[in-house]
Amino acid sequence: MSERTMAPTMQRTARKSNILRRLAGDKRGVSAVEFALVAPVMIGLYFGVVETSEGVSADRKVSLVTAALANLSAQVSTISSADMTNILDASSAIIAPYDKTKLKITVTCISIDSSKRATVKWSVTRNGAANTGSMTLPSALAVASTQILLAEASYAYTPTVGYNITGTVNLSDKMYMSPRISAPTYGTTTCT
Repeated sequence: MSERTMAPTMQRTARKSNILRRLAGDKRGVSAVEFALVAPVMIGLYFGVVETSEGVSADRKVSLVTAALANLSAQVSTISSADMTNILDASSAIIAPYDKTKLKITVTCISIDSSKRATVKWSVTRNGAANTGSMTLPSALAVASTQILLAEASYAYTPTVGYNITGTVNLSDKMYMSPRISAPTYGTTTCT
C-alpha cells in the first residue's frame, strides 16, 4: 500500500477512535438508561405491594365479619327473623368498601349430644348455603351435652392489577363461639 491509500484509512480509524472515546466519556445519557432499566421493576414492585395490601385488607375484613356474626348471634337467647336480618346486615356492613354482594355469610347453631355427635339445629345464610344434618367439630369443641354457634364468611376477591395472574381469590374464615346466655332459639327452632 502506498502512503496515499494508507492516509485515508488511518484518518477514518482515528476518527472512529475519537468518536468512541467521546462516547465513552459522555455521561449525559447514563441517567436515562438507568431509569429505563430500573423503572419497570420499580413500577411492578409498587403495583405488587398495593395489590398485596388490598388483598390482606379484604382478608382481614372477612375475619372481622365472621367475628361480628358470631358475637352478635351468641349474645341473645332468642333471635327473631327481624333480629337475624339486623345481625346479617350489621355483619355485612363491615366488608365495606368492598362489594358486599360477593360476601357469603352463614350462622349455624349446633347441638352436641351426650355421645358428642354434633347436629345442626338451625342455620341461616345470606348468599351462601345453609348447613344441615350432622357436622364434624374439632375434638376440643365437641363437649357433650352443649351447644355451639358456628359463623362462616367467604368473599370472592378479584385483584385489580394481578387478576390475570391469580384470578378470583376466595377468602374465607369461620369461628366457633359458645352462647353467652343460652343456646339461641331462632324463630321457633330451639338449639337444644
